Amino acid sequence: MGPDAEAVDVALSPECRVPGSKLYTLARLGAVKLALKDKRPVRVLAIGASTMGLGASATYPVKLETALERSLPDVDVVVESRGLQGEIASGAGERLRSMVAELEPDLVIWQVGSHDALARVDLDAFGEALDETVQWIKGHEIDVVLVSPVYTASLAADDYYTALVRKVQAVALREAVPLVQRYEAMRYLAHRNDKGEGHLLGTQFRLNDLGLRCMAEHVTRAITLSLLQPDPAATGSAGRPALTLAPPPAPASP
Repeated sequence: MGPDAEAVDVALSPECRVPGSKLYTLARLGAVKLALKDKRPVRVLAIGASTMGLGASATYPVKLETALERSLPDVDVVVESRGLQGEIASGAGERLRSMVAELEPDLVIWQVGSHDALARVDLDAFGEALDETVQWIKGHEIDVVLVSPVYTASLAADDYYTALVRKVQAVALREAVPLVQRYEAMRYLAHRNDKGEGHLLGTQFRLNDLGLRCMAEHVTRAITLSLLQPDPAATGSAGRPALTLAPPPAPASP
């Protein structure tokens, strides 16, 4: 059975179904688990391109909160979204410090890389800024979920863009945080649909209403499955490894 024949995750709605290996990598979420154990609301801070209150994007925090509460019955989830147009990873890292102090979240969901790619930020500088900020968040006993940039057929042919997607994957793996592989998920859905990625994207690489709903489901699925990861302190081991990353292939040589 080839990779494209892998069974999709049927916990997702039909329009958003993607095989698990193309959708998420898993890691423990200790802070969220603690909130659940204490039976208190789970506070989520969502940052990045699709969190801004413009057009369809304004519905994303609502979709995410609804999807999380549906997946975690009897749990109150409070999603606070903060995003700035054109913000790159280094700038978001500086803002995060004040946002964390203000909101005291249990979990930060960071859609990262799209604006950096458009700005053609130096790849090493991007990776270092992302790594440093993830370490800072984790150091304050807050969980992190990363979401990789969007996919389009034209961007898939851009060496710089695919290298940036791999940077996000590398940081998630190195820092042992869950990753929602939005690039891989959108590529899978685009190839499955005769409209390509157009049925998920609006203008300026922004997700449309369906794209936002799928992303909310994808993020929720990664969080839900990550919460099932064993606690190393309880099992005496690191638990089962995260699913294998599926980096975008390098474009063919001309």
